[in-house]
Amino acid sequence: MTMPDAQALARRWVREEILELGAYAVPAFDGQVKLDAMENPHGWSSEMVAAWLEHLQKLALNRYPDPRAEALTAGLRRFFNVPDAAQLMLGNGSDELIQLLCLALNRPGAGMLVPEPSFSMYAMISRFAGMRCVGVPLKADDFDLDLPAMLQAIEREQPALVMLARPNNPTGNSFSREALEAVLDAAPGLVVVDEAYAPFAGESVMAEIERRPNLLVMATVSKIGLAGLRLGLLAGSAGWIEQLDKLRLPYNINSLSQASAAFALQHEAELRERIARVCHDRDVLHQALLSRDDLQVWPSEANFLLVRLVNADATAAHAGLRARGVLVKNLDGSHPALTGCLRITVGSPEENQLLLEALGGVLEACGQQKLR
Repeated sequence: MTMPDAQALARRWVREEILELGAYAVPAFDGQVKLDAMENPHGWSSEMVAAWLEHLQKLALNRYPDPRAEALTAGLRRFFNVPDAAQLMLGNGSDELIQLLCLALNRPGAGMLVPEPSFSMYAMISRFAGMRCVGVPLKADDFDLDLPAMLQAIEREQPALVMLARPNNPTGNSFSREALEAVLDAAPGLVVVDEAYAPFAGESVMAEIERRPNLLVMATVSKIGLAGLRLGLLAGSAGWIEQLDKLRLPYNINSLSQASAAFALQHEAELRERIARVCHDRDVLHQALLSRDDLQVWPSEANFLLVRLVNADATAAHAGLRARGVLVKNLDGSHPALTGCLRITVGSPEENQLLLEALGGVLEACGQQKLR
């Protein structure tokens, strides 16, 4: 009897929708100027690193972490202005929280509704969970929410879950409060506002949790300079959090992440100063990119900029930038509305200058190739 190989066995037993998926691609980092993942470019001072390491020495790594992460939760409540009446659930990054939402709400026939383009993991995780995901195109000119289309889709689909990134990734804009209120009024199920980039916009809907029983707000420490900790939070009424918490695996936030994040949040002034620096540098970079007539650049309230190349192939330009030591995100081909687009994370002033020089060289080379 011939035994089937592992690939044949996998294709027989793995769900069809998983077989059709590709794994989430993370490009290798080889020391380039890294402007592809919305990381905060500003690290800690040597003094702060020394104090952090001293703090970590107190950990008992032979013991499981605090299952409720109570010391950390207090700092997160303070930093993100979580209302006292709201409960928190922590996740290993926001991705885990999105996955728990899909698992909890995926009744037969249930679906997720998302504007598009938006954070790619919404649709990907819904497929992991076997949950139907319906996209509603944003307005083509400014990527604003097409509210009539969104309300029509809510009426038609009756979604169990609506995901709204505010500010939106990869477009950088924030949907208006009025539009959000209309979606909350119309949605039959849960509306989750993903505020991963809200610290750079200076505006949050956390306070709305107390008067909106169908609203949860998601946040993360990744963009404020702690991406390596993989820590997200979900805030909402007890009625939601108590049910979702049943799906959270025990000890999902390890001791090192808990202690490191709690330590960092004790230095709130330093964290907010770094956020302010990124916002300043974003505006400087935006103006520099706008000065070129071969680029279309959208305003951003996040820590990145969406740029369309007018006369050059974005995929070729992305490769050219990488060859010059600068790594950005190529969005060309990911969605029809993002044809010709790159997403550029705001780096340090020095990194931004290197980007501008490399981009100028790439676009000049592309123009010369077209002339030939």
